[in-house]
Amino acid sequence: MALWALVSAVGLVVDDRVLVGAPIWAKPFKFFVSFAAYGLTLAWMLAQTIWGRRTGWWAGNVVVLTSLVEMVIITGQVIRGKRSHFNAETAFDETLYTVMGLTVAVLWAATLVIAVLLLRAPLADRATAWAIRGGVLIALAGAAVGFLMAQPTAEQRAAGNLDTADVIGAHSVGVPDGGPAMPLTGWSTTGGDLRIPHFVGMHALQLIPLFLIALVVLAPRSAPLRDAGVRLRLVRVVALGYAGLVALTFWQALRGQPLVHPDAATLMAAGALLAAVAAGVWAALRTTAPEPVSVHAETEPASDSKEFTA
Repeated sequence: MALWALVSAVGLVVDDRVLVGAPIWAKPFKFFVSFAAYGLTLAWMLAQTIWGRRTGWWAGNVVVLTSLVEMVIITGQVIRGKRSHFNAETAFDETLYTVMGLTVAVLWAATLVIAVLLLRAPLADRATAWAIRGGVLIALAGAAVGFLMAQPTAEQRAAGNLDTADVIGAHSVGVPDGGPAMPLTGWSTTGGDLRIPHFVGMHALQLIPLFLIALVVLAPRSAPLRDAGVRLRLVRVVALGYAGLVALTFWQALRGQPLVHPDAATLMAAGALLAAVAAGVWAALRTTAPEPVSVHAETEPASDSKEFTA
């Protein structure tokens, strides 16, 4: 994935073709980078498991195989100058899109198997457990948003020609795909865009564990962060706040509202979420009495040095 991300980057420079309002190599580049991060993170998470390693090995290889099939189709359609997603223009294009849908469903199921393994696995400490499990569960929810994009839009249903339509499904809500968009991301600036909660949700897989790693790195310079209980509470707050952010962006997109033009209801919800997270962080950092040690040693950290040893 990393190698083909570089190839796609070259394509962005030397190929000036535009498809659905974006440089034609932009989609494979973003997908290759995303899959590279996804694979690396899942590999690290699987390394934390003690039992079920063979099941995890199979699930991990299913993720690899399905993501490769997905990217072969996307890249092949770029070479042909055709859109990969929502394409029903010809029987061949429709078949390719159907195969993509099946591979995504299998990939999601394999990630769910990995999530179950992580939910049951005894991890190094409770903060690590929250970061990994919270990240993978939110990522599953974000990935599931992709299934909604494959459904016919209200406009496509109203047209009544789904059997002969060239395009079925969309990532934009309330406006056609390919309209005015934000730079780099390509997210719509005139309507809702389901790619936003899809993107935000899936990258919880990396961002929440990275947040905990940052806390551990900063711990020697910050007395509160040396307390494993404080780190646990901060990770809980961030995981729950991140889930709220995914829900907020999903709600905004479903209402056909651009990310950059929120209405009063969205701003109020965002303010309430920000206030809740700020209050949670303040509460997490307060000086509290030491928590009693649990009799279940595997759920409590023996020492800070155990964190992220894998």
